[in-house]
Amino acid sequence: MKKLLLATILLFTACAQKEKVDLILTNAKVYTVNPNFETAEAIAIKDGKFVGVGSKEEITSKFQTNNIHDLAGNPVYPGFIDAHCHFLGLGMNQQTVDLVGTKSMDEVLEKVVAFQKSNPSSFVYGRGWDQNDWEDKNFPNKLKLDLLFPDIPVALERIDGHAYLVNQKALDLAKITIHSEATDGYIEQIDGQLTGILIDGPMDRIESIRPTNSKETLIRALQDAQKICFDYGLTTVNDAGLSKESILLIDSLQQAGALQMRIYAMVSNSPQNLDYFLKRGKIKTDYLNVRSVKVYADGALGSRGAALKESYSDRHHHFGAMITTAEELDELAQRIAAADFQMNTHAIGDSANVAVLRAYTKAIAAKKDPRWKVEHAQVITGTDFDYFKKGIIPSVQPTHATSDMYWAAERLGEERVQGAYAYKTLLEKAGILALGTDFPVERVSPFLTFYAAIARQDTAGYPKGGFQMKDALSREETLRGMTIWAAYSNFEENEKGSIEVGKFADFIILDQDIMVANPASIPNTKVLGTFVHGKKVGGTSDNF
Repeated sequence: MKKLLLATILLFTACAQKEKVDLILTNAKVYTVNPNFETAEAIAIKDGKFVGVGSKEEITSKFQTNNIHDLAGNPVYPGFIDAHCHFLGLGMNQQTVDLVGTKSMDEVLEKVVAFQKSNPSSFVYGRGWDQNDWEDKNFPNKLKLDLLFPDIPVALERIDGHAYLVNQKALDLAKITIHSEATDGYIEQIDGQLTGILIDGPMDRIESIRPTNSKETLIRALQDAQKICFDYGLTTVNDAGLSKESILLIDSLQQAGALQMRIYAMVSNSPQNLDYFLKRGKIKTDYLNVRSVKVYADGALGSRGAALKESYSDRHHHFGAMITTAEELDELAQRIAAADFQMNTHAIGDSANVAVLRAYTKAIAAKKDPRWKVEHAQVITGTDFDYFKKGIIPSVQPTHATSDMYWAAERLGEERVQGAYAYKTLLEKAGILALGTDFPVERVSPFLTFYAAIARQDTAGYPKGGFQMKDALSREETLRGMTIWAAYSNFEENEKGSIEVGKFADFIILDQDIMVANPASIPNTKVLGTFVHGKKVGGTSDNF
């Protein structure tokens, strides 16, 4: 009897000494992505943070909860971070004509007409067409748009965001004629007639006539984007270019609990935005980080707006165009550095990249830990790669390589394309690589990112053997790029990006282990559960 009583007392004492937590997961394969890239069996979560990571025995002997789940071997990863995307843009796409995947101009027109019929508007806007996916790969023209919409302005944005197809009504309202000049882009004319194609700078003239979105529309867009991203396992997104008004709206929604996505917001480069944020300083909460400026050096390769050192191989005497000149980049870099903000610059062509890299090198020479980023770093030549040894971070999107590989060599030539989409080379120079998607230019799925980085193929397995496999990444490098390296690029490596005690409990549970799965199956991976701050916010399973 005494022995039984003693055993009961010891058991009660042991239970009483266990720390109560909110959630325990056991029998998992936890990829911690800590410095040693260790795996664990179990995790414990309390107050939105990891408080225990280890073996099942270690966690269950130290912690107790009424909310414990046996994962039966399912893999757990840190929540994915998309280091370059357009989160609000994705949401706005849900409110407009979706042209992604269209196979002809006729299909584009069908979608526009159908959308306008069911959603009547005084200004028709759509996004997502890509003439490189059509049988006729020339830019479309406005002739049929003019016939279908003679009295309503229409603006259809190319998938990369660097070209518009607009109708005559939109051109008239924007006061664009055959005599209009564009030093920061291109207004296409053929035989002295406007075609409706506007590239880069002139697009702003169309933006100036677009009706302003209501607050209700913006809120709906943000919440629509959040649902899509949570279901794909994204727990932090880097929105590459937001206005003051959008950032303040996001902050207010997060503060009210109406938006749970963590957002690294890059301030769009405009005089109004810079005057506001650079004077007031950084904003940092658990859900919002504002400390960077998004700048465009040039346009996109697909629309031949990328600035190249030598002319395009498929169009002689055409070099693309700088949106922000080298002199302007220098001035901006000095101003941003003086405000202790990070500069994140879109650079596609090799001419744009070297201009950005030179401006960065001068501006951050005296900075201790600037972590300035080159967004895309898409085409780089010769010794320009060496600039990345100086603490500059390449932020790249692996699916761009697998989308562009069909025509990139035509644009660049066989020799110059060897320095394009050079992710392994960039990693070797910089030491880290931040990975993203650029959605909605590309699809949201981070599993397509993972697959493209390691296999360098599209989902049909083309090309056999992979595209320029010298620049493929390993699985470990890819996972780091989607988690801890992306967090580091945001100055957030101490709070997220790995599953370690003290960090936010942002993690995902998958239906297969992408670290060992057949590469061809990775794009079909399903997210069973997405957790932010220890709470389930997305995923396909109801078991958690």
